[in-house]
Amino acid sequence: MFRSAVVTGGASGIGAAVVRALEEKGASVQSLDLTTGFDVSDPNAWEDVDGVDFAFLNAGVGSSGDDLAGYRRMLGANVDGVVFGVRRMEQTMASGGSIVATASLAGLMPMPADPIYTLTKHAVVGYVRAMAPHLAERGIRINAICPGFVDTPIVTPELREWIASEEYALMEPEQVAEAVLVAARSEDTGQAWVVQPGREPLRYEFRGVPGPR
Repeated sequence: MFRSAVVTGGASGIGAAVVRALEEKGASVQSLDLTTGFDVSDPNAWEDVDGVDFAFLNAGVGSSGDDLAGYRRMLGANVDGVVFGVRRMEQTMASGGSIVATASLAGLMPMPADPIYTLTKHAVVGYVRAMAPHLAERGIRINAICPGFVDTPIVTPELREWIASEEYALMEPEQVAEAVLVAARSEDTGQAWVVQPGREPLRYEFRGVPGPR
């Protein structure tokens, strides 16, 4: 198991559940969260983050709204926070390390309720898949976790009402935390792990693009 870890968005929700799970297994965990002054979208903030065995790049926001500021805020948290975190781990993480980034089912399929959120999570999945071969040269694995709806602060009252109307089930953060550790320990890299209620985490099967004739 991991001796040291860093978790972004570690103050609540999935991040907090992963922090607890890691600490219960004896890991030394650094929780980075906006509520304690760490902005994942600030590249300079990452300069003070040292290498660890495991990095869970989880910080994110939902419900961007229709204004430019909300759009930029979501890109910063959901996309920049992953890119800057991966870049720092590429500099500091030793061979054998593992990175997991939080995407979403919205990174594998459309979520019409929030197109911008969908955009950012597709970006995370694509970035993880494309970065995997580069990080493999350093002996570092990277995967994405793609959960369905989870009972966290990111679920607004309006979204919660819509989820109930569609008869979807909300997962507890602890179920997703278990899946995060499955992905983190896996020898696979560049995978998107789907997490759904009542199911074990599954690697998503990407169909190949048809080639030229």
